[in-house]
Amino acid sequence: MTELRAVQPLLLSGEVDPHVLRDFRDAVNRVRNTAWAAQQFVASRLSDQGTGGVVSLLAAERIRAAFQLCRSIQGDLGRTDIRFQRGQLTELYGAATQLTEQLKERL
Repeated sequence: MTELRAVQPLLLSGEVDPHVLRDFRDAVNRVRNTAWAAQQFVASRLSDQGTGGVVSLLAAERIRAAFQLCRSIQGDLGRTDIRFQRGQLTELYGAATQLTEQLKERL
């Protein structure tokens, strides 16, 4: 928490690249949504309600975050000032290929 407070003046100064600021906001939103879902999960277990709704909500949040990340990566791949490591791209390609196959089965 202390680290976030230390970053606040920098974020408010307008000196942060808009891409970095967007990624920061997205990360904070993911943490907030996950914390809320964890709270709901515990509450549903304590009240003997099913946890399927919370788990489904988390899955939906991961899909939303993955969509945003995919769009960001597409933008990054179009830039000439970013250097990518071939191994990381190969791993991403493999994971994306496997995910695509699983998605085909669901659609």
